[in-house]
Amino acid sequence: MSESNEKGKINLADAIKQKLEQKKQQAFKPGSSFQAGSAKPLKSQNNKKPNNQRRRTGGS
Repeated sequence: MSESNEKGKINLADAIKQKLEQKKQQAFKPGSSFQAGSAKPLKSQNNKKPNNQRRRTGGS
């Protein structure tokens, strides 16, 4: 953590590793709002619209 507080440049790979470690620690904390693997997959809320072509063109 002390490396991220330095004013100098840090390696991008090191910064990414630090962020991943922080996320892992937050995920394993008891009582955290986000639990890894328990999130439900998001579903699209767009409903398929009916085909109005027959009504628009008069139908045959």
